[in-house]
Amino acid sequence: MTMTETTRPTPQITYQDSETKGRYAARLPGVAGEAELTLSKVSEILIIADHTSVPDSMRGTGVARALVERLIADARAKGQRIVPLCPFVRAHAMKHREALADVIQW
Repeated sequence: MTMTETTRPTPQITYQDSETKGRYAARLPGVAGEAELTLSKVSEILIIADHTSVPDSMRGTGVARALVERLIADARAKGQRIVPLCPFVRAHAMKHREALADVIQW
């Protein structure tokens, strides 16, 4: 682990849910702005990761990765599969293809 990783603040992630959509939001203590990852619900077991957005104030902090990791953990816990439509989620899924085979729907 590098010094940057050990001193990086932990994002505070919340989740908002509706019947057909979901939204993860992340804030960093002392940093302006909010990052988000949005999803669409196709069924009880299939969701589409639509979009990830990180403001300039949070770029390079690992907040987008934290949002994706939270999405994956929640989907696993609920027995859901994720269609990675969002380019950032897709790149993460491709990089970790074997480890995420149980949760990513290609």
